[in-house]
Amino acid sequence: MDKSALLQNLKKAHPTAGCELNYSTPFELLVAVILSAQCTDKRVNIATKELFKVYNTPEQFASLTIEQLKPYIFSCGFYNNKGNNIIAMSKALVEKHGGKVPTTLEELTALAGVGRKTASVVLSVAFDIPAMPVDTHVFRVSRRIGIAEGDTVEKVERELMKGFAPEDWNALHHTLIFQGRYVCKSQKPDCAGCQISAQCKYYQQKLTEA
Repeated sequence: MDKSALLQNLKKAHPTAGCELNYSTPFELLVAVILSAQCTDKRVNIATKELFKVYNTPEQFASLTIEQLKPYIFSCGFYNNKGNNIIAMSKALVEKHGGKVPTTLEELTALAGVGRKTASVVLSVAFDIPAMPVDTHVFRVSRRIGIAEGDTVEKVERELMKGFAPEDWNALHHTLIFQGRYVCKSQKPDCAGCQISAQCKYYQQKLTEA
């Protein structure tokens, strides 16, 4: 497979692909990504629109109790866990990083509630540092297309990082998400409306079986 051509076609199919979470600082993005776990970006944006009007710095969040934060993030689900993690993460930023969001994977994943995917999103989106966050869309679509075969998020991440140049990781990440969100859906992939079907392993297998 010509991976360069595939990426170009993904870019043509999704010219506006990018982060759909609303934020104005790296810290706000970090909070939003934590809230987005098992929740839609649309729902998170509704919650953070009000939340960030009141609290939007690590220092402010570090001083909150879960009872104070809960009304703003209740609609995002798992609010106790997410809220406690956000408060603990904020305290760590203030105490260990001068209130700044760190720019390395190791430092980010040491923060409460920040896994490898969340850290990679922050690096990629907030700081334009090459990273390959693998969410459910990236995992599903990359395997369907045939650019990854791994059966875990970590394996797929390694395959994509090995198969594409670092300068292409961010664009690949965003276009695969848009492909999965709007075209290559989990239950009913829109193969007829897909602009990369000619390069897709899943679609070619369907043609063979037809």
